[in-house]
Amino acid sequence: MAPLRIAFIHPDLGIGGAERLVVDAAVGLQKLGHTVEIYTSHHDPAHCFDETRDGTLTIHAIHPPLPRNIRGKFHILLAHLRQLHLTYHLLRTNAPTYDVYFVDQLSTCIPALRFLSRKRVVFYCHFPDKLLANGEFVEGKMRKRGGFLKRAYRLPMDWLEEVTTQNADIILANSSFTAGVFKAYFPSIPQEPRVVHPGINLRSYEPVGDSGEPDIAAVSSTRPTFLSLNRFEKKKNVALAIDAFALFKQGLVKGASLPSPRLVIGGGYDARVEENMMTLVSLIDRAKGASLSYNIVSPPSSRTTIPPFDTTRRDPDVLFLLNFTTAQRAALLSAPSTLALLYTPANEHFGIVPVEAMSSGLPVLACNSGGPTESVVDVDDDHPPSARTGWLRAPEAAGWAAALVEITELTPARADAGARAFGMEAMARKLERALVEAAEMGQVSPPAVLWFGSFVVVALFSYFMAIVYAS
Repeated sequence: MAPLRIAFIHPDLGIGGAERLVVDAAVGLQKLGHTVEIYTSHHDPAHCFDETRDGTLTIHAIHPPLPRNIRGKFHILLAHLRQLHLTYHLLRTNAPTYDVYFVDQLSTCIPALRFLSRKRVVFYCHFPDKLLANGEFVEGKMRKRGGFLKRAYRLPMDWLEEVTTQNADIILANSSFTAGVFKAYFPSIPQEPRVVHPGINLRSYEPVGDSGEPDIAAVSSTRPTFLSLNRFEKKKNVALAIDAFALFKQGLVKGASLPSPRLVIGGGYDARVEENMMTLVSLIDRAKGASLSYNIVSPPSSRTTIPPFDTTRRDPDVLFLLNFTTAQRAALLSAPSTLALLYTPANEHFGIVPVEAMSSGLPVLACNSGGPTESVVDVDDDHPPSARTGWLRAPEAAGWAAALVEITELTPARADAGARAFGMEAMARKLERALVEAAEMGQVSPPAVLWFGSFVVVALFSYFMAIVYAS
């Protein structure tokens, strides 16, 4: 098999879970001998993973002359337009050529890539945007939000997502949970998504650096530590970790006798994103309401502006860590004082963080829904206590606080072996098979004029609805 030239297309190369997947997938494919280049509409060297700035990966950042939103609205319309701007640069006559394209998160560019470059496209679905935008998704049902105008605005957006996704030559999903949701909510797409669980570079989770280094010293402690790693977004429900920790610490649950524990909440924080700031403020209010002291830190390399709060610098109950480094993450996950990872999102599409924790031998407390049920092993009829790698519980503070007591009293089996199934090499091999299969399909047939006509009509209608919704 000849090595492939592969172009990855990703909207925003920050430090979230989707970005971690893209980086590890690209590195894994490079190690298999393929040439991989990543195209993105945003890449900030001060707010990204190391591999995207140290020369490991080739990054093409094409920043568009378009905002992310207009007064907090039109995120998806502008996301479509930003990706089309990126696609234009990919398809210019002087642009590099590739054997196959790997697109994830946003499917807008798929028809143009296929029909104009005549190359095949593999699409990796994290979760349908129509379900993320239209309301709160609970397994098996939707809780819709928004009035008539918003729903009318979303109608062409949702149609565009389904139609462009349908054009992919091969569709992949990050979990069986996502694949099932995809089939249920995209009925017009006959193709069955193939499950390729996100993988991680196991070596990157080995402890690095000296504990005396300022970045690592800033987060290290001998105090028993519970760790939460997630973006500062409301849907990640990190408030659950604070509420459960408060109950645990206050001794409202019998058996909570651990001396002087702390909670470290780390995650990606972007000052440009209002939700990040509002979520941080909300979590701080939550901690203060539970009489928990707190501090906020960030590595100097991230150049993060820390909001002015009345913090407790010495031994706080809760430590907020904004934009942690790779070394800080590895140090926290591998520290003997870290007791467990608390993974709070419900109905998460997959959840790479529990796998990161298990690869470091750290047990996980997660919600009993969505992707974590495919990676975390709890005790049940099929799994004895010796096979346990974590706890799966309903997202309720009292139940989580009780689980924290169990965690402090038990020594569960370490998860290193189980996490190997989610290693970068395993993921890269599965992606390689899909990309090779797509490339071997040959050139795409010329586009139908009718299809492009319908695409233009929908784009214009979307623009019209955006103007109406703004007024």
